[in-house]
Amino acid sequence: MGFEVMEAMQSMGHELVALGTDSDTGLRAIVAIHSTALGPALGGTRMYPYPHDEAALDDALRLAEGMTLKSAAAGLALGGGKAVIIGDPARHKTPALLRAYGRLVDRLGGAYITAEDVGTTVEDMLAIADTTRWVSGLPQAAGGSGDPSPLTARGVLAAMRAVATHLWGSADLADRRVAVQGVGKVGLALAHMLARVGARVLVSDLDGEIARRVAAETGGSSLDPDEVMSAECDVLAPCALGGVLDDHTIPMLRCAAIVGSANNQLAEDRHALLLAERGILYAPDFVVNAGGVINISVEFGVNGYEPEVAGARVDAIESQLASILTEADARGLTPSEAATELATKRIDRARSARPVGHLASTAVSVTP
Repeated sequence: MGFEVMEAMQSMGHELVALGTDSDTGLRAIVAIHSTALGPALGGTRMYPYPHDEAALDDALRLAEGMTLKSAAAGLALGGGKAVIIGDPARHKTPALLRAYGRLVDRLGGAYITAEDVGTTVEDMLAIADTTRWVSGLPQAAGGSGDPSPLTARGVLAAMRAVATHLWGSADLADRRVAVQGVGKVGLALAHMLARVGARVLVSDLDGEIARRVAAETGGSSLDPDEVMSAECDVLAPCALGGVLDDHTIPMLRCAAIVGSANNQLAEDRHALLLAERGILYAPDFVVNAGGVINISVEFGVNGYEPEVAGARVDAIESQLASILTEADARGLTPSEAATELATKRIDRARSARPVGHLASTAVSVTP
């Protein structure tokens, strides 16, 4: 990757990128630290069979930046980072590989704290914890907060209530048509939560059998993957991978709002303006999906992880998003612009107060 890494980092304001390999286990990993201005960079480890190294780097950089905004907007004393392991988790993930990855994380000395993400699990965090203490999201029996997916889904539901109040004058989601794109761990939990509050759930997934099963469980209906973006609904909830809102999909949308858990739903920042021009309310993903990181942040409290505290803080996403939507309307901004400004101001204040010699933009290559 060479100097291309430095150029990509500097263009997005990252502090550090670590490239790690291990010949014994086949580990090939990238850890991207976007900002530690507010605290150590917390972010999950994604394992995915990227088509090439540049795609893995781009994903790590974009996800790390999103984590910075997510933690800052949520008012957490945490920075933003993300890691990717290149490989198919079903074929290449082994305890030895995870322990080798843990050694890579450990060499960063606490600047980055990992957790689970797409392709990794709570149980994987236990294997990583064998070789580093800079890991979160461990099972509750081991003193951690466990799987963050239910709390992420709870935060998405809270965000939907804020959007419903903003658009229709009531937080009640009963009889609202909500199309859930992707029913992995978060999307599955969200679909069931929506059903419990009386929403009419539309389910789509690349695995049609799973979509039909979840639709049956929630009393909803299933959609083919190529139908969900044009489905007539009140709320579209992207809950799979990012980049789904682009020049091709935005013109076909038939929803009033977009409120989902996927990271980086906008293919480009300019797509927030295209959505606004179409009269579609886009709730910024890094505000909507902050429930997971908020949940994990409770682990660092003086009393350790407290589920009730975590739940209350995740529910506060409703009032936070409501404030952002009100601010955006008052100033003629998109919600994305208002939320990004909120997060950036907090980061800038912290950065201006940090001591000389704080971690600067650099790239390192290490072998665990």
